[in-house]
Amino acid sequence: MSVQSNRAKRRGIGDLVKGGAPIVGLTAYTAPVAKLLDPHVDFLLVGDSVGMVVYGFDSTLPVTLDMMTAHGAAVMRASSQALIVVDLPFGSYQASREQAFRAAARIMAETGCAAVKLEGGREMAETVRFLTERGIPVMGHVGLMPQSVNAEGGFKVQGRGLDQAERVMADAAAIAEAGAFSLVIEGTVEPVARAITKAVPIPTIGIGASPACDGQILVTDDVLGLFTQFKPRFVKRYAELAPLIAAAAEAYAADVRARRFPGPEHCFGAT
Repeated sequence: MSVQSNRAKRRGIGDLVKGGAPIVGLTAYTAPVAKLLDPHVDFLLVGDSVGMVVYGFDSTLPVTLDMMTAHGAAVMRASSQALIVVDLPFGSYQASREQAFRAAARIMAETGCAAVKLEGGREMAETVRFLTERGIPVMGHVGLMPQSVNAEGGFKVQGRGLDQAERVMADAAAIAEAGAFSLVIEGTVEPVARAITKAVPIPTIGIGASPACDGQILVTDDVLGLFTQFKPRFVKRYAELAPLIAAAAEAYAADVRARRFPGPEHCFGAT
């Protein structure tokens, strides 16, 4: 049997199935982390959340197309079986359908990813249609949209009240009808996210939404306890790595200052 036949086949957009086994997603921004996550997930999202968890920005807005292509390429190189989706950053797709196509085409060409993700509802439906008709698979994103936090007055849960609920429902329906292959629902009250999942024909991916969604995604640094600035209510920590890293750095510093490191076993030609 060949080595190639032993390798898992990389997932495509058709492998994210509505109503099947729950879809598992996590974010990845670097090659080492992508390699560790790859065997366990259905898709990896190279999210513009990289701006906050890696670069230390206060929001996702300063993230650039160059950043997304660099991180997307790193994740692609280190993974072999997960579907890879890369976010279109703020300002790279909102001006026109043509601008969106150029940005999406660049990301796909330079990273090799399977799809792009963009935020927006009814106002972005024609852009989604334009991209999908030209061979670019799109994952939609409705509800709480981090790129719109300034317009929304901050990170606010969406879908509260009849007007908001109807708006998010209409946004989801428009993006699905425009040809998106899946839909992230973020920061949306549970009954509305559940209703969207029932109503749209494409798989939904929840983050702070509903267990009824077809799948779930979280920011890996939240899951691992590495991003400690704040912890959203919808995050479950599966590890607390931040204190372990701090303790390791403290122990290393103490050994160096006490001349316990390096020892003879760490040196070449030591007597």
